[in-house]
Amino acid sequence: MKKNKRVKVSLCLLVLLSLMAPVFAQRGRKSVIFAVLNNGTTFEPIGYVENGKLTSAIDGASEEKVVALFNKTYYKPKSQYRLIFGGADAGTATVKSSDPKSECSKHMADVTVTSTKTKLGGFVMALATDAVSKNSASGLRRKPTASERTEIEALVRAEYAKQKVSANARKTLFSQNLTALDVNNDKTAELVGSYWVETGKTGRALLFFIAEKAANGKYQFGYSSFSQINQEDVMSNDIKSLDDGTLHEVLLDVYDYDNDGVGEIFTYTPSFEGAGFTTYKRANGKWEKAFDDANYHCGY
Repeated sequence: MKKNKRVKVSLCLLVLLSLMAPVFAQRGRKSVIFAVLNNGTTFEPIGYVENGKLTSAIDGASEEKVVALFNKTYYKPKSQYRLIFGGADAGTATVKSSDPKSECSKHMADVTVTSTKTKLGGFVMALATDAVSKNSASGLRRKPTASERTEIEALVRAEYAKQKVSANARKTLFSQNLTALDVNNDKTAELVGSYWVETGKTGRALLFFIAEKAANGKYQFGYSSFSQINQEDVMSNDIKSLDDGTLHEVLLDVYDYDNDGVGEIFTYTPSFEGAGFTTYKRANGKWEKAFDDANYHCGY
């Protein structure tokens, strides 16, 4: 009789544990933020959201078992994530498939985006997440007005002059993108841009920046990053490889992952063997890097 009671108790415990297992699994699952790339057809993980901070997720160099577990957890077919555009919900991104054994995209997934607010394409990209947002975002994301572009390009030329780029080179500006956002819902647009000029047949000067209005109502750079690249430093040995965006830091979107009321700006830097992801946070009246990581894909 006692033996039967022990068996019944054991069975009850097993049933209870089986019911509680999904709860424990859910608690152990970290919220994640993805870059939505390739015209809205691909996910690439940027990082986990943990206690208001962004931490590194997996990439193509992660151990096979780590990649397999990530794919099993986050890339189940038909899994849905919130599409983020202009910092606000803009639709859904649904996982179609993934392959943890693929050569160059084992940490990525094929997805389908559904949105009535935007059409993704080229360097008009977005974010996707299952993280919880506590503050409403403006949802503003648009092209600059003609006057905004004129004002910004005067700042761009001035920065190139400061960096000793020749007057002839800075006459003709090229841009990968220039986008107006509202990071703190104050009805005043910040502008994020990626520009470049030809410093010669085998040279390029790249500029990434975040611009915001000063007290006088004029735009100024709150953050800028300048780099000069010569052909001998390019893995393809062809400087024109950069002209389509490779090695340029470009906007992904904005998202307030730490829930402080000010969205962090996310950027993407495609490279020959992978991609870089950076986030910028406004702190003490200026923009600073809050997260900077790179994902390996495969050898060039």
